[in-house]
Amino acid sequence: MPITLLIILAATCIVSFMAFSNRRLIDDLILWPPAIERKREYYRLVTYGLIHADGMHLLFNMITLYFAGTQMEPFYNQSLGAFGFGLFYLGGLIVSILPTYLKNRHNNNYRSLGASGAVSAVLFGFITLSPWTRILVLFVQMPAIIYAVLYVGYSIYMDRQARDSVNHSAHLWGAAYGVVFTMLVNPMVLPHFLDALSQPRM
Repeated sequence: MPITLLIILAATCIVSFMAFSNRRLIDDLILWPPAIERKREYYRLVTYGLIHADGMHLLFNMITLYFAGTQMEPFYNQSLGAFGFGLFYLGGLIVSILPTYLKNRHNNNYRSLGASGAVSAVLFGFITLSPWTRILVLFVQMPAIIYAVLYVGYSIYMDRQARDSVNHSAHLWGAAYGVVFTMLVNPMVLPHFLDALSQPRM
C-alpha cells in the first residue's frame, strides 16, 4: 500500500478544494517570490504545490501522480527508507521551482502554483525505470520514452515562447531532477535504462 503517496494525494486534493473558494488561502500558500525574498516565507517553496488553478489542473496532476507514484514509492522506500518517496517528492517541489524563484525574486507580479514540477519528477523517474511501458496520453497510447521526448521538446519550446501562464520551466527542472535523483539512488538504474533503450518494444 503506497501510504506516503496516498497522504500526498489526499493533502493536495483537500487543500486545493479548500483554496478554490478561499482567495486568502491561495495568497498564503502560493509561490510569490517577494514574500520569500522580503519576509523569509520559505515554506512557499513547498506549499505552492498544494494548490491548483482549477479542477482540471488538479485532476491531471493527481491522476499522473497516482499511476506513476504507485510504481515509484516502493523503489524510493527500498533505497532510502520508509520516508524515501516523501523526501523525493519534497525535493521535486523545491528543485523544480528554484530556478523560477531565482529568476523572479524581485518580480511583484509573478505567482506560481500547482504540483506539476514534482509530478514531472515522479513521472520521469518512472520513465527512467520503464522507458517502453505504454502510457495513455490524451486518449492515445504511446511508449513512455516517446512521450518523454515529446514532453521535453514541447516544454522547451513553450518556455522560450512565454506565451501562456504555465510554468514550463518547473516541468523541465522537475523532469531532470526525477531522472538524476533516480539514477543516483541506485547505480544500476543507468545501465538498466541504457540496456532497455537498446531493446525497443513498440
